[in-house]
Amino acid sequence: MTGKILVDARGLSCPQPVLETKAALESAGGNAVEVLVDTVTSRENVLRLASRMNWAGSWEETEQGGFRLTLNHQA
Repeated sequence: MTGKILVDARGLSCPQPVLETKAALESAGGNAVEVLVDTVTSRENVLRLASRMNWAGSWEETEQGGFRLTLNHQA
């Protein structure tokens, strides 16, 4: 793993956060992907997508009230 890809999907309406995350996961090449979202719905939809694509996801709430999701590819 050489780095982390950042997807800033704050302020985007569904399904845009999922579509941008999907593109990042497909091109990640083994790198972790960090996704910033600002709604619970976007958080849950992105985590569901990641799971279907064999990526493990965790999240934390940010000081600004949104969420930072960290996605790592599963072997």
